[in-house]
Amino acid sequence: MTTIQRQARFAGLLYFLLALLAPLGILYVPGRVIVAGDAAATAERLRASEGLVRLGIGSELAHQAIAVFLVLALYQLFKPVHESLARHLVALGALVSVPILFVNVLNELAALILVSGADFLSGFERAQLDALAYLFLKLHGHGIDVASVFWGLWLFPFGLLVVRSRFIPRVLGYLLLVAGSAYVFGAFVILVLPSWLPVVSKILLPLEVCEIPIIFWLLVWGARPRPGEAAVAQV
Repeated sequence: MTTIQRQARFAGLLYFLLALLAPLGILYVPGRVIVAGDAAATAERLRASEGLVRLGIGSELAHQAIAVFLVLALYQLFKPVHESLARHLVALGALVSVPILFVNVLNELAALILVSGADFLSGFERAQLDALAYLFLKLHGHGIDVASVFWGLWLFPFGLLVVRSRFIPRVLGYLLLVAGSAYVFGAFVILVLPSWLPVVSKILLPLEVCEIPIIFWLLVWGARPRPGEAAVAQV
C-alpha cells in the first residue's frame, strides 16, 4: 500500500467514526428529550434521561475532537494538490466550527443543572426552571444550526481539492460541492427564513447526503497512487 493510500484510508476511518458518532448527540438525543412547545414535559424527560443526555454530550465532544484530526489528515493528503485550498479546508473544517460545538455543549449542561433540583435554585418556581431548561435546549439546537454553516463551507475547498486531485474520482468532488451548498442554504433558511423550512427541507435533505460517498470511498478504496508512488510500490 502506498503512502497516499494509507493517508486516504486513515482519513476515511476518522470520517467514518465521526459520521457514526455525530447523529447521537445532534439528532437522536434531542429527538428523544425535547417535546416541541412543552417545557414541562421536556423537563420531565430531562430528569428521567440524564444519562442519555450526558451520553449525547460525550458523543458531541468526541466527534468534534475527531473532526480536528480528520481535517489535519485531509490537509496532509491534499497539500500537494493545492496548499492554499488545503489551508482553507482546515480553517473552515475545524478552526471555527469545532469551538462553536464545544461551547454549545454548555447549553445542555445548563439545562441539566436547571432540572437537577439543586438547593441554590430554590428561589425559582418549578415552571420557571422548566422554561429556562427548555430555552437552553433550544439554544443548543440553534448552536448546531450556526455550526452547520461551516459544515457546508468546508466542503467547498474539500470538493475542489478532490476535483483537482486526480487520485479520487472527480464526481465525488462535485457531490461534495452539492452537499456544501445544501448545508449552507439550509442553515440560512433555518436562521433567517424559518417559515420556508417545511418546503425547503424536502429538497435540501436529499442533497446533504451527497457528502456520504466520499466517506466510504476513502475508507474502502483510499486513493489511486501517484505515478511515482505506484512505481515505488511495485518495486
